[in-house]
Amino acid sequence: MGPAHVLTEAATLNRAAKATFDTTARIPVILRPADTGQVMAVLRIAGRYGLPIYPISSGKNWGYGSRVPTADDCALLDLSRMNRIVDFSEELAYVTVEPGVTQGQLYEFLQSRRSRLWMDATGASPECSIIGNCVERGFGHTPYGDHFAHVCGLQAVLANGEVVDTGFSGYGGCHAGPLYKWGLGASVDGLFSQSNLGIVTRLSVWLMPAPERFEAFFFRCDEENQLEGAVNALRPLRLSGTLRSSVHIGNDYKVLSALQQYPWAQMENQTPLRPADMAYFRRALNFGSWNGSGALYGTAGQVREARRLVKRALKGKVSALQFVDEAKLALAERFTGLFRCFSGWDLSRTIRLARPILGLMKGVPTEHPMESVYWRKREPAPAHADPDRDGCGLLWLAPILPLEGAHAQRVSKLASDILLRYGFEPMLSLALVSDRAIACVVSITYDREVPGEDRRAADCHHELLQSLLAAGYPPYRLGVQSMGSVPLPEGLNHVLQVLRQQTDPSGILAPGRYESQAPVLAKRLAI
Repeated sequence: MGPAHVLTEAATLNRAAKATFDTTARIPVILRPADTGQVMAVLRIAGRYGLPIYPISSGKNWGYGSRVPTADDCALLDLSRMNRIVDFSEELAYVTVEPGVTQGQLYEFLQSRRSRLWMDATGASPECSIIGNCVERGFGHTPYGDHFAHVCGLQAVLANGEVVDTGFSGYGGCHAGPLYKWGLGASVDGLFSQSNLGIVTRLSVWLMPAPERFEAFFFRCDEENQLEGAVNALRPLRLSGTLRSSVHIGNDYKVLSALQQYPWAQMENQTPLRPADMAYFRRALNFGSWNGSGALYGTAGQVREARRLVKRALKGKVSALQFVDEAKLALAERFTGLFRCFSGWDLSRTIRLARPILGLMKGVPTEHPMESVYWRKREPAPAHADPDRDGCGLLWLAPILPLEGAHAQRVSKLASDILLRYGFEPMLSLALVSDRAIACVVSITYDREVPGEDRRAADCHHELLQSLLAAGYPPYRLGVQSMGSVPLPEGLNHVLQVLRQQTDPSGILAPGRYESQAPVLAKRLAI
């Protein structure tokens, strides 16, 4: 790799070992390979000397551990230099990328080609890795929002340095490698998601053809207990295909954190912001106890009919429902001042939130959601957010629950009660990620520079995790601090241990990552 890409400077290593919560793992070296061949060589050398390796893509895994490994003394394998867009087809709507390709890079690539294809973006930074989010089974906002469901043809390097190409991509010259997920024989793509069985160095992502017509809708529930009815009304629309993408529903705390930072002056520097205090902000800024957004995609006729069905389903279930397209949003932006003169309502902050949400529904990555990570900070969020650098506290917990209103209400109450008891605002969002399931994302947001907050946040996260597990709501992904505390089902764990013993008997690759029991490491190389 050359000495420029073997990093041992103390300041660099210390920065890499910092996350948005308290971590203790020591990083002895950062290795920055340029291609798959160098990854293979690194793993062979690491295996020879028993040096544990922890791979990252862009290292922007904020809220789940950033760049920090799951075990101490792992060499950090930084794949961000591997940032090539290897293949692209406008006609067949796919792109093949390496781990260093970011959301922003792919978006700019499509724009430069004047492509009629949309990517799917998460609410994280444009600098986040596409492969990194796919292998964590993340989700976004368009009909292609289930990221791992819309990839195929993985190339993965095993701990012993061997390469596996999944599906048809292992057949040299096969034309369908990026197009057909299953290939021939056993399908093993899932073995390389949320695991430590291999390092994904390439995969193909399916892209969405831009629809003839796109229209977003926003709704609000002024009363807390309206959530159950709204969720139950949306479920048939997901099951029937009327709604083809995720609907995101955020509580009042989530919306307020997207509009501004903590109201220190109004609260006289006291925390947390209690539910009784939220009534003032809901009235002042015109949002509800629950606030939802979704989108309609298709021909003009399909969108028109979908709009009718959404109106009918939500009638009497929500307090307000508004449909917005680009033309309507541009008109609102143009006449914001006039609207404020007549109504007294400052629409500018609402529009500032609506614009990036509308963009995400069309696959446009944005920095805007990252501002909410600075919720409890005293200084404004910088133009370029870096929560690790700026001492922002963030722990995410994302349980999966059935797409039923009673479950949504139950998880919301459980999470809110625990967070408020620990002194944190319960920022909750519910994403209807499939026709039958909801991903609830709970944000524990704080200021790491306040003494004792790291410990309190960790205790809160642990109690919430254990309470959700006991209630039957396990998370869909884990942060580095929780791996090992959530055991995998016994049968699955046994199969994974057998597979790992064959390819990584010394346990050098990401020890402790999504494992019920960390393997015994061979001797480690002192660096």
